[in-house]
Amino acid sequence: MVSLKQTLRIAGLLVLIAATGAVGAQSGAAGSLSGGSGKAWVSIAPVPLVTATRTEQTVVSLNFRVARGFHINSNTPRSEFLIPTALKMDLPTDIVLGKIEYPGGQDLSFPFSPDEKLSVYSGDFSVNLAVHPLKSVVPGKYVMHGVLRYQACDNAQCFPPKTLPVSFDVKVVREKSMAGHNPAQSPHVHN
Repeated sequence: MVSLKQTLRIAGLLVLIAATGAVGAQSGAAGSLSGGSGKAWVSIAPVPLVTATRTEQTVVSLNFRVARGFHINSNTPRSEFLIPTALKMDLPTDIVLGKIEYPGGQDLSFPFSPDEKLSVYSGDFSVNLAVHPLKSVVPGKYVMHGVLRYQACDNAQCFPPKTLPVSFDVKVVREKSMAGHNPAQSPHVHN
């Protein structure tokens, strides 16, 4: 149950977010911080080529970095009014997305709400996801595309939500063949 005090704080925060977006849109300030000049609040490290065997699940680790002086809500923020960080992937046909595992957030309080702790990511964090090529996938190299949706904040304000493009290559290989193994031998002697 949310108290009246918390509701008023959240309402004030939402007004601040809306005002920040309007001022940033008029002055261009938010655009320069949010990537308009090439600088972004969140970036992704290059992902090495992933080799995945057909019919098997392979875990891929995506490493992100939040710019110094900023934080983003975790995947499980403490309030329904906060926008969670979420990874959405669009995989090729016959490659199935398995479980996405997000790290736990850090519980921190900020000047705009000193009595409440928020669950956030700052600095480096990793999201793990599983890809599972089905038997029907033709072996070869495939590009996985997606986006990381997040809302960045500093110690005084939050900015409108953004998306960061995510892509990495997966080399699908055939499953191991059992054809080269000798069949089990009978324990009986054959003459």
